[in-house]
Amino acid sequence: MSPHHVIDARGLEPPEPFEKAMEAVADLLPGESVTLVLDRMPHPLFRVLERDGYRYSPLIRDDGAVEILIERP
Repeated sequence: MSPHHVIDARGLEPPEPFEKAMEAVADLLPGESVTLVLDRMPHPLFRVLERDGYRYSPLIRDDGAVEILIERP
């Protein structure tokens, strides 16, 4: 994976956005990041990221989409 990748998971039905996010973070090397774009806040994903030691920063965009920057420390 490149140092930064964007996954647009808007319009996908659960659990597909969660699965795509988990696949992406599994491939991250230290210092790499991925941005996940979704239709809603993924609270179950946040719990898993916290448990596994990833940093994340959610942002609600002007268009209503949720953009989450996920980084591997």
